[in-house]
Amino acid sequence: MAMGVNPADLTDEDLLRELGHLYETRMEALRHAPDQAYAEHTQRTAQMEAEYLRRRPAREIDPQRLREGARAR
Repeated sequence: MAMGVNPADLTDEDLLRELGHLYETRMEALRHAPDQAYAEHTQRTAQMEAEYLRRRPAREIDPQRLREGARAR
């Protein structure tokens, strides 16, 4: 079943807004949604994240997020 607009059809601004909304509702979905709704939320989040990564394969990586950065802390 198709859920919403194809992420590839979204503008960059719309994609980021949709990702933000999914992240805002994640805990509520985890705690209170029926299994099917939670699975759909998970699938939609994965679709949006995959599209973001497709558009930004060379995105900036925070050195503190790397293993070496964590060791330095």
